[in-house]
Amino acid sequence: MNAEKQTPLVELDLLKTLVAIAETGSFSAAAKAVFRTPSAISMQVKRIEELLGRPVFIRETRNVVLNEDGEVLVAHARRVLALNADTVAKFISPQMSGIVRLGAIDHAADRFLPSVLRDFARTHPLIRVDVCIENSIEQQDALRRGELDIAIVTCLGGGLQAENVEPLFSEQLVWAGLKGGVAAEQNPLPVSVWEDGCVWRANALEGLERQEKDYRITFKSAHLAGQKAGLRADLAIAPLPISSCEGDIEPLSSAYDLPQLDDYTMGMIVRPNAEDHVIAVVDAIRTVVQIQETNHMKRTG
Repeated sequence: MNAEKQTPLVELDLLKTLVAIAETGSFSAAAKAVFRTPSAISMQVKRIEELLGRPVFIRETRNVVLNEDGEVLVAHARRVLALNADTVAKFISPQMSGIVRLGAIDHAADRFLPSVLRDFARTHPLIRVDVCIENSIEQQDALRRGELDIAIVTCLGGGLQAENVEPLFSEQLVWAGLKGGVAAEQNPLPVSVWEDGCVWRANALEGLERQEKDYRITFKSAHLAGQKAGLRADLAIAPLPISSCEGDIEPLSSAYDLPQLDDYTMGMIVRPNAEDHVIAVVDAIRTVVQIQETNHMKRTG
């Protein structure tokens, strides 16, 4: 009597690699994330596809994307890895536990914070990260009062050194508007900005005043999604990071004679004498930002 064919088992290590590729968009970036060589990553992908009998990625020139089967597999992989982390945490006492109070600007939450929090929850299940989204000035004040452990802020020029900010990345700030819109042609110029204390707002309005341009603030929001809503309705133009100009929102051309905006830096401030569990979150932020910036340079280079 023939033995019943056994269902193949997909090792956790293979699932971890699969998720890393899905989140970073390339084999080389995933290799750094899981501390393996790119060739080892390629072998693991081959092993996964051999076990399943079908491909899970679409190979493109500069990156890889999941196909339909890959999307299903990654969703299951995340659940399995989370269950494994929860199981291990119940029987093995992790070296670190505690609560980390993290403040961040809205753009950080939009750009990289979800990846940081998701990955960190897997590797440090007993460290709780409480997040507050606020503007840079309010975060810095909260840090001085001892209400935050980490603050992710934006700076221009000498603000980095003055506040002991560790730079994470710098990016071009541009005037943005609706693709094909007419807001930039109006007089006075309708502008959408964040609340007082935002360096993007200060840089933009100071530039308009230097050029003696007539403007009015028609849309005011403390959140990036709110600013974009004003642009999509063609009610205003706004100072935005170049990375936020996508889809129906685009950088405005030089034909509008708008003031040149400065590059801004997103940085991190950590309270003095931070404990190990706080530093663990700091390291996780550095790692994710470095991977994202490396991938960005590859795509744009």
